[in-house]
Amino acid sequence: MSTGTIADLDEAELVARIQGHLATPPAWVIVGIGDDAAVIEPERNRLEVLTVDALVEGVHFERRFVPAHAIGHRALAVNLSDLAAMGASPRVALLSLALPQDLLCTDFDAIVGGLAALAARHRIHLVGGNLTRTSGPLVLDVTVTGSVKRRQVLTRKGARPGDEILVTGSLGAAAAGLQCLQHEPLQTGAPSAQVQRLVNRYRYPEPRLRMGQLLSRSKAATSCVDLSDGLADGLRQIAKASEVGIAIDADAMPIDPDAWDWFRSQGRDPVLEALTRGDDYELAFCVRPRQRGRLAAATRHGDTPVTRIGVCTADLDLVLRRVVDGRSQQDPLPKGYSHFK
Repeated sequence: MSTGTIADLDEAELVARIQGHLATPPAWVIVGIGDDAAVIEPERNRLEVLTVDALVEGVHFERRFVPAHAIGHRALAVNLSDLAAMGASPRVALLSLALPQDLLCTDFDAIVGGLAALAARHRIHLVGGNLTRTSGPLVLDVTVTGSVKRRQVLTRKGARPGDEILVTGSLGAAAAGLQCLQHEPLQTGAPSAQVQRLVNRYRYPEPRLRMGQLLSRSKAATSCVDLSDGLADGLRQIAKASEVGIAIDADAMPIDPDAWDWFRSQGRDPVLEALTRGDDYELAFCVRPRQRGRLAAATRHGDTPVTRIGVCTADLDLVLRRVVDGRSQQDPLPKGYSHFK
């Protein structure tokens, strides 16, 4: 194994290192890595779902506190979360890398290994991509395709007034984990078990593919969105696409207990942090009250809990209901994370 940098290797050698991490492709991959383009056989009676995300060093991650293996994991996980929100099953991925010449070969192998490990778990096959060197930051650009039956596609559009709003899992842990990593006093010494757990939630997000597929197949959800940029942003996307209002109950939000304690210790409002920070990669979705039976059937077979946090309304207001000092109040729903200010 080379102990130098990627500047010591040519493109063919880098491609060979990538192939060394991958399983044998299935028969429906007609042409895989090594040609000008990949060729795959389409699935009968299913629609193709396509998504792409780029992770840029200094914007989406910092190499000084995100291990190379976690960088590769995150690069694929964020795409799989998009497929989960559409109710799709993942199929193939393309990987484009812009590599700084000082990137260690061991880090290159770890990045690819992290991506390949997650791909193997979800039976998705890397079939091609592109490699280039850069004088700028490390960039990972991943394109993923999946498939879903025509009548089972989930979108952000479809919610109606009276629909209940639910989220998977818990909120805020990834944002708290990132803050822990950025917190200078915690960068020396061994972290506590609680801090390490929060950090791992940031470094290794888990796309909710199974729950997305169950919501799709059961037709329990009327709309769905993944929470890459925070709950508030995801709810705004549903409200805009579906032309409904949103009323969220702060006390119902499933905020991670360790994240709650961290935010409080830093003088931050846990509710607002959980609403506005990104990287949770949970799903927010809407369900008609008469479809609660379908939802119950889906969640019985799911791999994560779901929590009702609010309701869609006929007016177009987006509000957060909470109790402060024993009194109920209603505030405008805050905005979520934005890539462009």
